[in-house]
Amino acid sequence: MQIRTFHPDDEAAVIELWRRCDLLRPWNDPHQDIQHKMNQKDGLFLVGLVDDEIIATVMAGYDGHRGWLYLVGVDPGHQRHGHARAIVTEMERVLRERGGRKINLQVRDTNQGVIEFYKRIGYSIDPVLSMGKRFT
Repeated sequence: MQIRTFHPDDEAAVIELWRRCDLLRPWNDPHQDIQHKMNQKDGLFLVGLVDDEIIATVMAGYDGHRGWLYLVGVDPGHQRHGHARAIVTEMERVLRERGGRKINLQVRDTNQGVIEFYKRIGYSIDPVLSMGKRFT
């Protein structure tokens, strides 16, 4: 799998991938999410390609201390081939280079397969409670 930074021409393919990966939610407009990320101009949005087809994504945020992973997805037809590990590892590398000391992510507590994946690649459950507030 080739990994590169997201390009605006990738938008339709990425949103379709997110749909196939069940990452879309009614309260998040994926076009708006991508536009907000592109406005950051931080290079923290990667895509993975096989035969010029986008099959994986990871988006990250970084506040100078912690990185956050978002929208990690691999096309269901390409799962269990190391692609998720590869794209997450690449984003970890990028965040470490910027000085990041920790990476956080959130997984729906019902998504046991994804929880097990992250455990296998070195993530653990932090003894914290995640809280949020929606503005929309």
